[in-house]
Amino acid sequence: MKFPSIQRRTLMLLAVAIPIAALFGYVVLRSGPLAPVAVVAARVESRPISPALFGIGTVEARFAYKIGPIIAGRIARIDVDVGDHVRAGQVLAEMDPVDLDERIAALDAAIRRAEAAIQTAQAQVDDALARKDYAQAQAKRYEELWKTRAVSEVAVETRRQDSQVTLAALSAARSNLVAAQQDLQRNRADRDGLIKQRQNLVLCAPVDGVVAARNAEPGTTMVAGQAVVEMIDPKNLWIDARFDQIAATGLRKGLPARITLRSHGGTGIAGRVSRVEMLADPVTEENLAKVELDTLPDPLPPVGELAEVTIVLPELPALPVISNAAVQTVDGKAGVWKVEGGKVHFVPIRVGASDLDGDVQVMEGLQAGDEVIVHSASRLTSTSRIHITDKSGELLK
Repeated sequence: MKFPSIQRRTLMLLAVAIPIAALFGYVVLRSGPLAPVAVVAARVESRPISPALFGIGTVEARFAYKIGPIIAGRIARIDVDVGDHVRAGQVLAEMDPVDLDERIAALDAAIRRAEAAIQTAQAQVDDALARKDYAQAQAKRYEELWKTRAVSEVAVETRRQDSQVTLAALSAARSNLVAAQQDLQRNRADRDGLIKQRQNLVLCAPVDGVVAARNAEPGTTMVAGQAVVEMIDPKNLWIDARFDQIAATGLRKGLPARITLRSHGGTGIAGRVSRVEMLADPVTEENLAKVELDTLPDPLPPVGELAEVTIVLPELPALPVISNAAVQTVDGKAGVWKVEGGKVHFVPIRVGASDLDGDVQVMEGLQAGDEVIVHSASRLTSTSRIHITDKSGELLK
């Protein structure tokens, strides 16, 4: 049977068009906008997690010393420089004494003069005491003679007057002795004060340590309390760490820490929270803590070096746990895409604590065994068709 030529052409076109249309439909449904979205799903597990805090800090010296004069003066010499290791009591610098040495020498002379004055006053007291004893003995003898009328009454009164005069002379001599002793005491006190002032001009290291800063040079005039040299104790270093206030719940003294110094190639060093500061930073919204190193690295890190600090918090009770990658925000609500019967729908949840592995606890909205989408090749909607795969590489196709 022969078909007309027009019908033959129609059949040939249909034979070509139908496979093309079928191929186009297949492409649209499998790889076009109507294709199912490749996703990676995971089951919700109920297990405990150990949350952790991550923060950035700087290496600081726990004990730092600013050494300077207690009175204004000019620096005479400085014997140390930055980086020098010093011992306790070692001389670091000395201030110009100006006229202190001469004033001390003058007081030494005044003390010797006061000591001589005391000897003179003591001799005067001894002389006045002897004269007083002699006058009293003479007065007593003349009173006995007056009873027998061997001497006149005038002679007796004269002896009595002599006795009173010697008593007054003895009192004056004793007053001169006390004044000389007080003068000596005052001169010695002034000398001791000048010597202490002179000693304070010699700036010494209070402990064993390292010179961290040299703030002036010889000839510079310093005011009271201004630091000439700063030093630290290198055996007592800690990290001044900062943690985000939102995640800092549970931060307390004694928690173990892991410290990574940038100068040590990422090697972790064990440490411990020494204290949590009462004052937080309101600008950066961070809580502050001091973290001690259990063992000091060799070589010692420079003060001010940045460090990464991880604080391990106590383990929390078992709750549903998902990867934080599964948490999405839709219409301003946090939730996850839940898989049920091969279809997806958005479920709002309330999350709790998380750990550094990326796991987060779900306080409300999910139960153990639920299947949620962790990753998807494109943005999901409630009408999206999905294709679950265990290979995250398929999401990039």
